Amino acid sequence: MSQKKPSADVQKILNGYRARIEDARVYDVAIVSPFEEAPKLSARLQNRVLLKREDLQPVHSFKLRGAYNKIARLSDAERARGVITASAGNHAQGVALAARRLGLTAWIVMPRTTPQLKVDSVKALGGKAILHGDAYDDAREHALKLVEEKGMTMVHPYDDPEVIAGQGTIAREMLEQYPEPIDAVFVPVGGGGLLAGIAAWIKALSPKTRVIAVEPEDSNCFDAAWKAGRRVTLPQVGLFADGVAVKQIGEETFRVARHLVDETILVSVDEISAAIRDMFYEKRALPEPAGALAVAGIKRWVQEKGVTGKTLAAVISGANVNFDRLRHIAERAELGDDAEALLAVTIPERPGSFKQFLKQIGRRTVTEFNYRYASPREAHVFLGVRLTEGQAEREAIIAALREHGYPVTDMTGNEMAKLHVRFMVGGRCPGLADERLFRFEFPERPGAALDFLQAVGSRWNISLFHYRNHGAAYGRVLCGLQVPKKEWAECRRSLDELGYEYVEESDNPAYNLFLGTGA
Repeated sequence: MSQKKPSADVQKILNGYRARIEDARVYDVAIVSPFEEAPKLSARLQNRVLLKREDLQPVHSFKLRGAYNKIARLSDAERARGVITASAGNHAQGVALAARRLGLTAWIVMPRTTPQLKVDSVKALGGKAILHGDAYDDAREHALKLVEEKGMTMVHPYDDPEVIAGQGTIAREMLEQYPEPIDAVFVPVGGGGLLAGIAAWIKALSPKTRVIAVEPEDSNCFDAAWKAGRRVTLPQVGLFADGVAVKQIGEETFRVARHLVDETILVSVDEISAAIRDMFYEKRALPEPAGALAVAGIKRWVQEKGVTGKTLAAVISGANVNFDRLRHIAERAELGDDAEALLAVTIPERPGSFKQFLKQIGRRTVTEFNYRYASPREAHVFLGVRLTEGQAEREAIIAALREHGYPVTDMTGNEMAKLHVRFMVGGRCPGLADERLFRFEFPERPGAALDFLQAVGSRWNISLFHYRNHGAAYGRVLCGLQVPKKEWAECRRSLDELGYEYVEESDNPAYNLFLGTGA
């Protein structure tokens, strides 16, 4: 974004939101969160990295700022009717806390897949938790229906000027806490309330500071809208960073942010996991995936731009992570910093070949080793290797193995291999006819598997089924179905009608090497 004088429309946005942010009421419930340097990360990236610690708020998220500012400004009549919202997480807790502080009734509609930790937190804060549907959209529709029936006041999680202004107080604090120039501020994006609020204040007071939006690669509703010049609806969104899993950016948030954001950057699940690990080593903090997005964005941006000596700020937006998700996060963190390679290697099935293969790996640290006999002629190895020099070292290992005659497939970026196959090596079933493989996202609720079986299990034989709990609202399932070729179209129709997100993986090399029929 050039530093030319803003247009009249943009100046109107800046002036309007500057006044709203200056007048925002947040400190009855929110703290002025620390804005502190990350010395280890700064040294590693050769840039000064500053962290705005919204994970230290009373509800461990920035969301209470916008929720309180909105509710505090309601009329007496609106307050008397009570407030309602739809949320699966941090906004729910913010609304419940704000309503309790102001003596209002608060109903929170949450999907049935919401982790019990968050449901209990809402109840502890005095909110009435209403569980409805499997996803946020189901909960939102039910909340809007209750608004019509009960006359309650809807508190939108992001698409409201007062909510945006409440979130904008974060940027006001940042510039007051660090009066020296900040080269860029990295902001996580879901529906866009945080981005719009921060961008409005930054561009009004420090226009040379770049505002960079950070999203997961599979939940990039703002990036898609920003590039298209209009709001778009994503067909589906990834669920790892559930706090930002939004299919369409807000109308008001996009109106504000589209003119003020300098660039967008997308990061992977592995990069987000590595950023969570960085925060633990740096501050002994454990942000949720959405909360670590900005740190992941800084790391990717520095790597891509090759910049040094800059002052870069990241908003750590929340820390409401389920403890049982940490296992999955830890597994993926190594891959996020190119600190681990996952390889599938075919070796001869003869005496001494195993030992010869290990000699090629040398003294490197092996993180995972799965061996499976495949035929009288060959065997397959699923191998994890700790890296100290990142991608270049991985490529060198692959080249050296191939030079010695070993067929190698790089599985480091293979989502199915990382989610399922590494835990299933050895499941080959030679001669099994008509098997097709699908990867599903099941809602984590009672009856989800039964719904699936009723839809397809009585029609086609289930030949493989792997589920592993990751502590999220949706479970990841790998399923094999025996489907004759003439019934493929019918099978796909049944899966589409079921409504679960799925991807066919029948041609995935991880399947063919370690799980396939051998046909």
